[in-house]
Amino acid sequence: MSNETSDHTGHPFDTLTPDAVIDAIESTGRTSDLRIFALNSYENRVYQVGIEGGAPLIVKFYRPERWSEEAIREEHDFTRELLEAELPVVAPMADERGDTLLRFGEFRFALFPRVGGHVPDLDQPEQLLSLGRILGRMHAIGASRPFAHRPRVDIESYAETSWRLIAAHFIPPELETPYRSLCEALVQKLRECFRPDEATLIRTHGDLHPGNILARDGALCLVDLDDCRSAPAIQDLWMLLSGDRHERLAQLAEIVDGYEEFNDFPGAQLPLVESLRTLRLMHYAAWLAARWHDPAFPRYFPWFNTPRYWSEHILELREQLAALDEEPLALQRW
Repeated sequence: MSNETSDHTGHPFDTLTPDAVIDAIESTGRTSDLRIFALNSYENRVYQVGIEGGAPLIVKFYRPERWSEEAIREEHDFTRELLEAELPVVAPMADERGDTLLRFGEFRFALFPRVGGHVPDLDQPEQLLSLGRILGRMHAIGASRPFAHRPRVDIESYAETSWRLIAAHFIPPELETPYRSLCEALVQKLRECFRPDEATLIRTHGDLHPGNILARDGALCLVDLDDCRSAPAIQDLWMLLSGDRHERLAQLAEIVDGYEEFNDFPGAQLPLVESLRTLRLMHYAAWLAARWHDPAFPRYFPWFNTPRYWSEHILELREQLAALDEEPLALQRW
C-alpha cells in the first residue's frame, strides 16, 4: 500500500486490454508476434510479450496514481546504478533517448529483459553466502546518497494508517474493539522499539522476500525494486531468515560472512527485526484492503476479508506484540 487509497469506483486497469498491451509495445518501434502471457503481479500489471525476430520482453504497466513520476524514475535510476556496478539485478531497458519510463495513453510502463530462474533454496549455505555478498555491495551503493522521492519504512504509513483504514472499513463489528486496542498497544510498543537513527536510513530494495530473488545455474539475481524505500539496511535481510531461533542464527551467520566481504554488517540494527516484521504484517493487510476494489484481488486472495482471516490476523498481531519483548537475534562471534 502506498499513496493510492481505496475508492471502490472501478479499478485502474479497466482499459488495459490485450490490444492495448500490444499497441504499447509497438509504440516503442518493436513488432509483437501477438503472444502475451500475464505474469503474477497484483500491484501493477506485468506481461511477457513475444517480439518478432527477438527474445520476448517483460512489460510492466504501473498502477496509475500510486507513485509519482519522480519516484518511479528514482527506482529506475537506483536499479540501473546497481546494474552498472555489475550487481545481478533486472533493470528497466532504456530507449534511444536513454529513457526508461515510457507512456502509452494513460499508462506509464517500462520494458525489462526476460530473465529465467526459480526461487532460491535458502537452506543452502552457499546461496546465503552469495546473497550476503550481493547485499553488502548493494547497501554500500545504497548508502552513497539518499532517495529524494521514495518513501521510508515508518510507523505512520506502515502501522498507523494501516490499522485505521482496516478499523474504519473492514474489521467485523464483533472484532473491532479487540482489534483497536491491540493496534494501539502495538503502535505504542513500536514507538519504543523502532527508533532507527536517521543516519542509518539508506536506499534499500525494500521488499526482499525469496520470491523477489531468482536462482539459475548457481547464480542469484534480484528483481522487482518497485517498493524500494529508505530504511535501515536490516530491512533487506530479515525476510531471508526462517525457522526457529537456532536456524535463523545459522542463516544469518552465512549472510553476514558474505556481507562483510564488501561492507560492515549493521549488527546494531538486529533489535529492529521484530519491529519490521510487525510493520510488514500490518502494512500487508492494509495493502490488500486498499486494493480490494481491484477485481484481481478478490480473485487471487479469496481468503482475505473473511471473519476467519481477521481472527487469525488478530492472533498473529498478538504474537508479534509478545515478540517485541523477546531477546533480539545477536551475532555469535568466535
